[in-house]
Amino acid sequence: MADLIKPHIRSLAPYQPGKPMEELEREMGIRSSIKLASNENPLGPSPLAVEAMRNAASEIHRYPDGASFALRAKLSKRLGVAGNQLVFGCGGDEILELIAKTLIGPGDEVVYGWPSFAMYPIVVQGFGANSVQVPLTDGFEHDLDAMLAAITDRTRVVMVCNPNNPTGMSFGASEFELFAAALPDDVVLVVDEAYFEFVRRPDFPDVLSLIAKRPGTLVLRTFSKIYGLAGMRIGYGICDAELASYLERARHPFNVNRMAEVAALAALDDAEHVARTLEVNAAGVEYLTVELGRLGVKTWPTDTNYILAHTGSGIFEELLETGVIVRPMTGFGLTEYVRISIGLPEENERLIKTLSIILESRGADS
Repeated sequence: MADLIKPHIRSLAPYQPGKPMEELEREMGIRSSIKLASNENPLGPSPLAVEAMRNAASEIHRYPDGASFALRAKLSKRLGVAGNQLVFGCGGDEILELIAKTLIGPGDEVVYGWPSFAMYPIVVQGFGANSVQVPLTDGFEHDLDAMLAAITDRTRVVMVCNPNNPTGMSFGASEFELFAAALPDDVVLVVDEAYFEFVRRPDFPDVLSLIAKRPGTLVLRTFSKIYGLAGMRIGYGICDAELASYLERARHPFNVNRMAEVAALAALDDAEHVARTLEVNAAGVEYLTVELGRLGVKTWPTDTNYILAHTGSGIFEELLETGVIVRPMTGFGLTEYVRISIGLPEENERLIKTLSIILESRGADS
């Protein structure tokens, strides 16, 4: 069978998601586990979104609106863009696939910083193209100058994740403007802003304003994080209308399901839920940063709902045995690091208490 498979698919390493709580409980017989691994909203979805889905349940025998008319209208008004500049997908992952399907093929190159979102190399290789991974700086920030230097005549797309996943760091407007201005016109710039709602720095780039001046620009956003709809799988791209028209041709006709669209519509109306999420997140970032520091664990500044922590090797497995799930960074070559999602206060406290016991035990054994 393997001989029938395209070589670039045969060698493709699949995406490794955060370990589900149900799986951990099945495997280890653990009850009341907590998951701080996948950057999900610890408050859950907006109550308005839950009610909207409940009300829409009787209509699931109908196909969804393939054009996402209502959501398109609401988002275009909110963002100040035309409706035909929006492309919706089954999560931000599908927008990445649409970009790849539309723009790249065998022999083409895609430049991005690394470590970054783990789907980038999967999508690029899945369409037979080549990844050019530019190492982050020692401080886990994008090296934008090095990314520019990595561009060749085979480069079709440059992707930047801002803030970056899994490191949490972001870059400001002045850096970005210089970077964008130096990009060749025939290279499409994709800015992944999955976590932009959590950013507190005042100089965060306004990439949407760049689209009119540089049509080969796309901003990627999602309802999975701040809006708590990760399980519904809905994301969107914002770009020039002509580019959007080609992405639309590559899109499956009913890629966004009915329940996802009504949930997203309702979530956009719940400013209170968003504000509460930001409040819980800010408090959690401060608490974990301070408490991890007291344990001697180095962390990095974050503009997101997660923290990169240098815990030492084996911590992921030891936490897992107690029912605490974080995200190991071994897949990025960071064997002594974990990414910790911000949870509810009691979840953050449990993490710190458990980690403290583990580290104390290691100290006693040494």
